Amino acid sequence: MSFSAAIFDMDGLLLDTERVCMGIFKQACAAQGVPFLESVYLSIIGRNAQGIEQTLRAGYGPELDYPALHEEWRQRYHAVVAHQAIPVKAGVIELLSWLKQNGIPTAVATSTGRELALRKLALAGLDGYFDHVTTGCEVRQGKPHPEIYLLAAQRLGVEPSRCLAFEDSNNGTKAAVAAGMITYQIPDLVAPCADTRALGHSILPSMHQVKSQLEALSA
Repeated sequence: MSFSAAIFDMDGLLLDTERVCMGIFKQACAAQGVPFLESVYLSIIGRNAQGIEQTLRAGYGPELDYPALHEEWRQRYHAVVAHQAIPVKAGVIELLSWLKQNGIPTAVATSTGRELALRKLALAGLDGYFDHVTTGCEVRQGKPHPEIYLLAAQRLGVEPSRCLAFEDSNNGTKAAVAAGMITYQIPDLVAPCADTRALGHSILPSMHQVKSQLEALSA
């Protein structure tokens, strides 16, 4: 394996955000008198704001008052994540430290908006590990489209084929593979679906295993 940079998703991959977010979405649904449809919710993971809206509207149907549900969810979510550090997932610090020690530039490619993404990374103490942060508000097409990964690679000045990409979701993994990157999927709430598995990327249970594999390959 030959690589010159590493690009990371954020929520569910670096930060244990997805469980927090799903719990808050359940609260928002209850407050708005809307049923919580788990399968619909899980299908939005990894998508940007536009993709989330399209998926929820399609899943819930025309009776959904999306603006009201979205605002309820947004206020409750921001009240938590803009002020409290989200736990860092296992093995993340160790892998980031190893990459830094080996002079490998790193970036974040997250569907989250820029201001909130920077805030979440700072609260978690991860902001000093990355050379660039590319966010969902900076691209026209969200994951599973590869645009955000291609932009992150461009900012690092590295060809996509020489970038490692780390994802948890199916949507994000499809984006990284489509960008031509060496892709690792570390599943969080959603197991890799059949069409994602067929992409032939690496699927590992945690960042600890990723670091061990990269160390062995780099020896």
